[in-house]
Amino acid sequence: MAGEGVERGLRFAVLGPVRAWRSDRELDLGTPLQRSILAMLLLREGMAVTPAEMIDGVWGEDAPPRALGALRTYVSRLRAVLEPERSPRARPRLLVSVGGGYALRLPPEALDLSLFERDIARAEAERKAGRLQEAAGLLRAAMARSTGEPLAGAVGPYADHQRDRLIERRMTVMESLIDVDLSLGRHNEIVPDLIALTAEHPLRERLRAQLMLAYYRCGRQAEALAVFTDTRRTLVEELGVDPGPELTELHRRILAGDPTLALPSAETVRLTADASAVSAMETPAPAPADGRGAPHVEELPRPAQLPATVADFTGRREIVARLRNLLADSESMPVAAISGIGGVGKTTLAVHVAHSAGDLYPDGQLYADLRGHEEERDAATDAALGAFLRALGIPADIIPEGRAERSALYRSLLADRRMLVLLDNAGSTDQVTPLLPGTPGCAAIVTSRIKLADLPGARLFDLDVMEPDEALELFAAVVGTERVSAERAAAMDAVAACGFLPLAVRILAARLASRPAWTISSLVSRLADERRRLDELRVGSLAVDATFALGYGQLDPAQARAFRLLSLAGGPDISLSAASTVLGLDVSAAENVLESLVDASLLESPAPNRYRSHDLLKLFARRAAETEETFEEREAASARLLDFYLASAKEAHRLAYEGSLIHEHLAVRGTAGRTFATADEAVEWLAVEAESLFAAIGQAAESAGRPDVARGALLPAADLLVGMEPLLESGTHAREFERHTRQVLATSQKIGDGASEVRARYVLGRVLFGANRLEEAEEQFRAGLNLSDTLDERIVTGEILNALGVVAGRRRRHHEALAWFDAAREFYRKVGAPAGEALVLSYSARDHLGLNRPDDAIAAAEQGLAIFTELGSGAGIARARYHLGIVLSRVGRLNEAVHHHAECLSFFRAGGQRVWEQRVRCRLAETFIAAGRFTDAVGHAEQALTLSREIGYPYGEAQSFTVLGRALAGLGDTARSDDCFRRAHALFTRIGAPEADDLRAIVERDQVNTT
Repeated sequence: MAGEGVERGLRFAVLGPVRAWRSDRELDLGTPLQRSILAMLLLREGMAVTPAEMIDGVWGEDAPPRALGALRTYVSRLRAVLEPERSPRARPRLLVSVGGGYALRLPPEALDLSLFERDIARAEAERKAGRLQEAAGLLRAAMARSTGEPLAGAVGPYADHQRDRLIERRMTVMESLIDVDLSLGRHNEIVPDLIALTAEHPLRERLRAQLMLAYYRCGRQAEALAVFTDTRRTLVEELGVDPGPELTELHRRILAGDPTLALPSAETVRLTADASAVSAMETPAPAPADGRGAPHVEELPRPAQLPATVADFTGRREIVARLRNLLADSESMPVAAISGIGGVGKTTLAVHVAHSAGDLYPDGQLYADLRGHEEERDAATDAALGAFLRALGIPADIIPEGRAERSALYRSLLADRRMLVLLDNAGSTDQVTPLLPGTPGCAAIVTSRIKLADLPGARLFDLDVMEPDEALELFAAVVGTERVSAERAAAMDAVAACGFLPLAVRILAARLASRPAWTISSLVSRLADERRRLDELRVGSLAVDATFALGYGQLDPAQARAFRLLSLAGGPDISLSAASTVLGLDVSAAENVLESLVDASLLESPAPNRYRSHDLLKLFARRAAETEETFEEREAASARLLDFYLASAKEAHRLAYEGSLIHEHLAVRGTAGRTFATADEAVEWLAVEAESLFAAIGQAAESAGRPDVARGALLPAADLLVGMEPLLESGTHAREFERHTRQVLATSQKIGDGASEVRARYVLGRVLFGANRLEEAEEQFRAGLNLSDTLDERIVTGEILNALGVVAGRRRRHHEALAWFDAAREFYRKVGAPAGEALVLSYSARDHLGLNRPDDAIAAAEQGLAIFTELGSGAGIARARYHLGIVLSRVGRLNEAVHHHAECLSFFRAGGQRVWEQRVRCRLAETFIAAGRFTDAVGHAEQALTLSREIGYPYGEAQSFTVLGRALAGLGDTARSDDCFRRAHALFTRIGAPEADDLRAIVERDQVNTT
């Protein structure tokens, strides 16, 4: 076999995350795309896969133009991972080339899926031979090979399809194992697993049938029948169909007490030989008082145990309606499980809905506070069962001692009644289950801080904070509508400071109501200090932090540490990979602890692999971190996060500015960051994470200014600003860039950190240039250059020299601009950065035009494009084409100009670089005007204008108005054309752009004509 000897010790897994090992060492399989290619090769079991199949399977319709090249790169990397000792000239023996495609040649025992199928085949042979114990063992061995979601970590259409296939295959095997276990008389043992499986897969009728049969063989006929009722309701609601013939027939046979449903007699004898079973059979059961299994009661009372509903219940209209609709289902036994963070109003909502549903349950309501935040949860459940039985008329002296007996008696008493049970503050599903009614006609509402996803038959309701208008309505209901109307804006600020959490809003409103001399504005100012905000949210015995403390106290040490440390991140949310870095855990372990915090309602997961916390919960967690984590531990966690962001931004900068050497000088301190398949993916990551990146920079700048922080703490933040440079091309976040860059600049000057100051001045200059604040931009660039020379800090020297040339050219100082460009080219030659030299050549072309040197302009622009083309830099080629297109348009080579601009427009649009898209559209409009194609020019100019407004780019807006005015003039639409020129002149004048002088004569002429 190919690869004989080389593959020895290699193992691969696809029945969970896509992984590989050589002996006991796990291999680094690289990016998700690289893992996806490996997964496809593994699942083809040695058969060849063509490149076209791989591209379709991994990228699908979103395949990039250079997908084939990327595929070959990934294959090359996989070969290096699989055969690290192979010399570059030796033929691969594992991942081989076959025709035009690739195949992975491995022995079957190297893949967990092959071993999985081998175990299943052997189990089937044992089952046919009547050796059921052996068959069960083999099926369990097969299931043990499944370690999570199949193909986790792989992406693309092929992986998605195969994942669905493998999940279905695993479920089929599980059902076969359950059939064997039922044949072996293990019905008691598998009921809990079947309950969980049917909750997870409510539409699989075979699982439901197995649960019904297991219940029936356990002597739990009523629960077996309830499974059928619940299944029928679910199928009708979800699919609009009735149960199939197998399930329907089983239901009929259970109703009829069909003796053939019992185990074969030989097996029954074997099972009942168990000592405990014999003992139970020999002990006569106590005679029931009325011959039916429950003590005789002449007349059962009608309990009404619900707490009083709040008089000022506000909002929640949609969820109230959904809960009412659920409770109105008389064909089943509705169970509503309401979860959410402390203070979100779970109990208030549940009590309100329970009272409103009183007409649906005429036999009464039962209520129990299960005190799920306390350790003695079992005692609370037992006490609730005893209280319920007494409320239902059972004398205390005959209430059974055991929980199972109490629960059975309780369900018997509710069997023919319509009652509503409210179970408040549940701590777990185990605590709730014995207290649920057992038959249709009754209903239950459960509230819990944790998500009771494993509660059988429950409909889950995750209660969020109030909508802003609802929170304001609640605030006004307590404070008074007149006070709120007088200070409506301040009142909205107040409820926003509460994070729209009902408990916090009610507490704040109660404080204000008891202080008639206070204004709402004065209360808002007290809430402005985040460190004191929780202290302000107290009144009487109510306190927001006390409510949070109940949930926090239930966490284990790992959960509590994660809860504390994640609060140190300043962004609105955090990705799984970033969180794992903060916690110092691998991604799998981090995901486990984070998901457990989501289940505990102490974190939210707004999207897969992203997490966030309510604002007040985050303040509570930070306070806990300050008291329970040392200063060094807190600083280390924040530093790990900043390093992760910097390492990821460094990779993004490398891809976005191919050929630039800046990324080589960014001060990553050993922490691994994100990797990206393409520049577009990298820039998209910067955009998604922008708020979190800026927050990390702000925190680092604030921390670095303290005397107890080590020198050098600011540099990663300054480097991160430089790494985020590609985001400037999108035209977004200009204000955030300026604010945080000035913050880093101020701190760097305060602590004497020249290296950070150089970086901050460069980025600030770029931000100011983008806003057309040319004089301020030039000031920053010059200061940065002087400091760079003084410190011999060369990370952005070439970029600053080039930027000074661009600024001088924009200000029409063309000779000076070319001098700066010459200096930049000389610098890039010295450091060996041809991409920088190519960029300088491209920019200089326009200044050659400004000096009426068209031949020099064309030569410079073409030379820049040639260098970028040789380097294979997509971003560089696009920028070079932009400048070359301008030059060709000005010298009358219009078709060539349109070609170059159309090519770079496609690149900038694909990368979301909206500033560049706006610029290119303006240049296309100018070229079409020169060609007399005024309608095409209007279309591009209008799109450029829309883009400028969307990204808040006033210079681009004025530029777009100018070219639109010229295009409209060409169409003879003088009125609209003159209006565009007036608007452009006003904008250019406001921002101090020299283009205002070009339009002054046109505007003054129009003013004379109109007078």
